[in-house]
Amino acid sequence: MNLDNLLKEASEETNKVVALAAAADKEVIEAVRMAVNQKLASFILYGDEHQIGTILEEKELSHSDDIRIVHSPDDKQSCKAAVTAVRNGEADVLMKGMVSTSTILKEVLNKEYGLRKGKSLSHLAAFDVPGYDRMVFVTDSGMNIAPDLQQKVDIINNAVEVAIAIGVETPKVAPLAAVEVINPAMQATLDAAALTQMNSRGQIKNCVIDGPLALDNAISANSASHKGIKSEVAGFADILLVPSIEVGNALYKSLVYFANAKVGGIIAGAKAPIVLTSRSDNAESKVYSIALAVRSTNK
Repeated sequence: MNLDNLLKEASEETNKVVALAAAADKEVIEAVRMAVNQKLASFILYGDEHQIGTILEEKELSHSDDIRIVHSPDDKQSCKAAVTAVRNGEADVLMKGMVSTSTILKEVLNKEYGLRKGKSLSHLAAFDVPGYDRMVFVTDSGMNIAPDLQQKVDIINNAVEVAIAIGVETPKVAPLAAVEVINPAMQATLDAAALTQMNSRGQIKNCVIDGPLALDNAISANSASHKGIKSEVAGFADILLVPSIEVGNALYKSLVYFANAKVGGIIAGAKAPIVLTSRSDNAESKVYSIALAVRSTNK
């Protein structure tokens, strides 16, 4: 499985609808154009009707049957309307346009009409790294700052649910740390050991967890073998669980900027997938994120 395979499979899904909040942005509409051309989904665009219409004209999308505009006077109303559409079943996926993350998440978490299911939301990124033989997930690089053990359980469950939805039968999860041994002075190693034990006792299901593992041991079978690590996960991890947002952010950006990796990311753990890409992400990354979201609706 890689992101292009994911894109192809997502294009074979039918009748998926994306509610896009604050859509009046050229880069966002370019992602919509690419997604529509690849038959990933249809779109409801929320925001200033005139501005959105002008950009659609420029992109030659003004007459597309796969796009509908709903006028909203400001960002808050745009986000509320898009969230409500997903909550009411009018759309399958929520997507952030040119609006701050805090604004849209406030609507997502609204107790009256939001999308929270009662557990932690988390960011999940899927990477295609040149020279690496498979797609790998990194979580959480954008939501939870310093997750405790229970939050890490939620983050794993969110990631496993998505991985299974896109076709990974029994995801292998590596809780990352600086070392592969338990060190009482390093909380990441203690949490990793606890997560491994919880998995072996059936408290975390539908996956295989082993840790702590350093990054090299998690993704390289040669490295794991050289260090004498015998594990079903070591060298073959599908999901890399980072111990903090700083580690996740650095790993994410290192893969993109040093390794030229392709990436798509979503927020998981809500009642529907949320495409919450950075405003600096290019249109290709947004399209991969849409594809990941569309495929992950098959839960």
